[in-house]
Amino acid sequence: MSREMWALVVVGAILALATLVGAVLLAVRVVRTRRLLGALGVSGKVAFYGALIYTICPVDLLPDPIYLDDMGVLAGALIYLTRLAHRRRAAGRSLPGQPGRTGVPPGPGQSRQIVS
Repeated sequence: MSREMWALVVVGAILALATLVGAVLLAVRVVRTRRLLGALGVSGKVAFYGALIYTICPVDLLPDPIYLDDMGVLAGALIYLTRLAHRRRAAGRSLPGQPGRTGVPPGPGQSRQIVS
């Protein structure tokens, strides 16, 4: 192979690795939101499990060396779950692991928030 072809292969491999790392990082962030699922309702559970199933499923919109579709689905689910959590906080309801208006003290390792 010529030098140009090797350079193209190396750049392609680096891009594939970068998108894989991005997809894994997004998947980890989505999985960390798992503790909120009970408080976010059915739509939160559907978004969470739907994103994970799409990411793991071998049938994709784009072939698997290109993880851009997986990253888009994971990012969309993360944005949706974040909006649900913000709506719940705005409504005055506490999320699991966070002190609410009921006077429940914060758990270990959590800071006390003052609610006005």
